[in-house]
Amino acid sequence: MYEPIRTKSVHSMADDAGYPHRSREEELDIQLAGHLAALLAVTDELRALTPSAELDDAAEQLAYQVARLRGGVHPPRSAVAAAIHEPHLSALHQRAHALAGRALVVAASRADTAAAILAAGRMDAHADASRLVGAP
Repeated sequence: MYEPIRTKSVHSMADDAGYPHRSREEELDIQLAGHLAALLAVTDELRALTPSAELDDAAEQLAYQVARLRGGVHPPRSAVAAAIHEPHLSALHQRAHALAGRALVVAASRADTAAAILAAGRMDAHADASRLVGAP
């Protein structure tokens, strides 16, 4: 009634020796470094628009964490020159807040306390800055 299966199923496990695998921790490191690098890029853009010592310090801390997660490889830094206008600043702070939130989630699942504290601090700072920039 049924014909026997003569070939390997496409759903069978692939040969493990064919390609390198990364552990869950390595994958989380890559994810966290990516989120922090994106947050660093937005922070560099904000620093170009509204220079402040707080943003300088945050950028240095973010660069340090990204380098730590990437095995000492420092992230590229952005040098942005753009016109200042309020909606743009508000959008940058909102984007930075969202990126910091993503980094916080990954840092928490990875149990990386230093990165989690940094991400939570950046979330608070960008939430406050977003309210100040958006206030009439």
